[in-house]
Parts: sequence; C-alpha cells; structure tokens
Amino acid sequence: MPATEYQGSSVHLAFLSRPILSIRRNQIISMEGNSDQDDSELFQKHVSERFLDLSSSPTSTTTTTTSSDAAAATSTTTNDVDNFLSIAWLRKLLDVFLCCEAEFKAVIFLGRDASQISKPPLDRLTPELLDRTVKALDICNAITHGIEMIRNWQKLAEIALLALKQSPLGEGQVRRAKKALNSLLSSMTIDDKDAVSSRTADRAWSFGRRGSGAAAAAAAAVAAAKERTAGPPRLFTSWSVPKSWSASKQIQAMCSNLMMPRGTDPTGMAMPVFIMSTVLVFVTWTLVATIPCQDRSGLLSHFALPRQLSWAGPIIGLQERIAEEWKKKEKKKSTGLLDEMQRLEKCGQLLIEFADSIQFPAEEEKLEEISVQVTELAEMCRKMEEGLLPLQRQLREMFHRIVRSRTEILDVLEQNEKYYSPVL
Repeated sequence: MPATEYQGSSVHLAFLSRPILSIRRNQIISMEGNSDQDDSELFQKHVSERFLDLSSSPTSTTTTTTSSDAAAATSTTTNDVDNFLSIAWLRKLLDVFLCCEAEFKAVIFLGRDASQISKPPLDRLTPELLDRTVKALDICNAITHGIEMIRNWQKLAEIALLALKQSPLGEGQVRRAKKALNSLLSSMTIDDKDAVSSRTADRAWSFGRRGSGAAAAAAAAVAAAKERTAGPPRLFTSWSVPKSWSASKQIQAMCSNLMMPRGTDPTGMAMPVFIMSTVLVFVTWTLVATIPCQDRSGLLSHFALPRQLSWAGPIIGLQERIAEEWKKKEKKKSTGLLDEMQRLEKCGQLLIEFADSIQFPAEEEKLEEISVQVTELAEMCRKMEEGLLPLQRQLREMFHRIVRSRTEILDVLEQNEKYYSPVL
C-alpha cells in the first residue's frame, strides 16, 4: 500500500502539535530565566491534561434510541461515537500520542546544548528509549495486520447484512447470512497464538536489528545510525510472523527497565524522557489489548507505574479500566477489546440464534426481532467502514513520527560522538 500522509482526525491535534514549536521558540528568545525544570513541569502538566481528557470518554454501552426528539437522537449518537475502547476512542489515543511526541521533541531540542543528550543520566536513558522505539515499530506493524483482520470480518458481516436485508426474506437468504456469520464468529474466537498468519517463519522487522538491549551505552545507539543507510522502514506491506513472535513479550521487553529517574539530573531531561517512554509503552500496550495481535498472554502483568507521580494518575486510571475489560475478555475468549468488534460478535451470535429458530413462512414478530439486530449490525459495519481506514492512517503517522524522532536523536548522538572523539 503506498504511503499517504495522515491529515489528522481531530481539530485539537493541529492546534496542539504545531503551535508548540513556535511558542517554545518565543519562550527561549524572550524568557531567558525559563528553567529546564519549568519545561519539564509544563510537559508533565500537558501530558496529564491530555490523558485526563481521554479518560473522560464514557464507558461503552449499547443504547437504543426510541425517542423521536432530534436533540436526544443527536446526543445519543455523539456519546456512542466516544465509547471507551471504540475506534473513535483509539483515534483520540493516537492523537494524544502525536501531541505528546511533538512537545517532547520541543522540550529536549529547542534552545539546548545538544551535548546534554550524551551526558548522565541521558547517556543511559536515551539508548533505552531508542530501543523501545524499535519494538514499538514492530508492534505498529502487527497492529496494522490486526486492523486488516477486522476489515475482513467487516466484509463477512456485510455479506450477512446484504442477505438479511432482502425483502421478502427467504430461507436461502437466511442460510447465506448464517454461513457468513458462522465464518465471522469462528475467526473471531481463534487463539491469540494463531491470530496472525504464519505462512513463513521469516519476519521483515522494522529495522535490521532487534534493539541494543536495555542498558546499551550511547555508543551502541550511535552505531545503530549506520543501519539507516539501508533505506526507510516499510509499513503496511504483506508480511508474516513466526509462531514464536509475541506481542506480549515485546511489551514486556519495553517495560523491563522502565523505572522512574532517581538522584540529581543536571540536564533536567530525565523526567521528560521517562514520561515519553511511559506514553509510548502505554499506547502500544493499549493497541495490543484492543486490536487482534499474536500472543497477548500475561499482558496485564507487564506494565505498572509509580502512583506518586501526579501526571501518571490519568494513565493509571485508564490502565485499570482496560485491565478490567481484559479480564472479561479472557473469560469470553474473544480476540480483542475493540468496542465495535465486541458488539459485532454479540450481534452475530444473536442473528445465528434467530436463524436457527426461524420457521418459514416467518412470523411477523420474528421478522421484527431480526430487523432490530440487522439495524445494529448495519451500524457496526458503518462505523468500521468510516473509522478503520483513518485509524490505519494515524497508525502510519505514529510509525513515521517515531522513525523521524529516532533518526534525529541518533544524528545528535553521532555528531556528539564525532565532536568529542579524541584526535589520534
């Protein structure tokens, strides 16, 4: 699929990401007394506000509008769009990530001595962040494949929908719809281990390497810059993963050394780097929990944040809500937490039950019951049709934004390495 630039799914992304750089430049020029600590605290405040706004989305519920009042109908539709863990909610989550990433780059780059990134504690924290970004790119690719699976399920649902919308509804149409729905439900209940095609044991990783290790030195990160000569990473290509690949292990590796900075930090940058690492881990963790992805067993045990951090409160709250949904998911053995996907599954089960119990010629009451579920199925197909492609574009933007930021940091490290290398 050819790459296309993500145009943004909400107004606040445009207002939050672009002005940050111009505002920060004005601050640097006109406010010489502005300290690194002030920058860090402002970044923490913005992260907290963005995730607090994200956590205000209502819990997913299935609502039926019976009132003829236009205002009530509009209100119901608006709330439904923002359901927790819905496609619209995930798009907001990716917006939040892109905004945080843009401000993070402004905080660490604008008006600073580039050599600070090679000094303690950043000489340790920066390679760790770069290592997480490599793993995040692979998760982006895996999630892309998961979205393609959902789009295939949508097509099966549309086949059933087309058959059930026929008038008069006959036995042949019901049989065709039931066949499509059975295929849909059987593929939605597959085990996580089999959620991704394993036609080959080879895997086209985002970069040539798998990461330098949690405690890699800055010099190792500089050496990794040479790998970029092979060309830019490819996203949204046809690929397969080996059965041994695990989304859960990727998340576990990203969390293994995610610890709050301690001691003095002369650069003032340790906390922003830790915050950005946390945001990256949380966003990828949420995507893995929500979208079908290979091997997610033990996902809840990988990610924990210190509760004493004020900016972490909204993220912890979201994490706990997602964990509760995940526990329900494990009991039902469904493939993911995406709201539309779960409602599609429930609707498909009810329609199969109706198909098994209907007798022809069908009674009017029975046809009315089927009509309600057909309307619900049509609504889920519409939401998937309207939301999945923009979600893929945002995921593509997240991928390329991570690549660009990683490249910029590696360039700084490489320049510092050349500048401070002793002349022989």
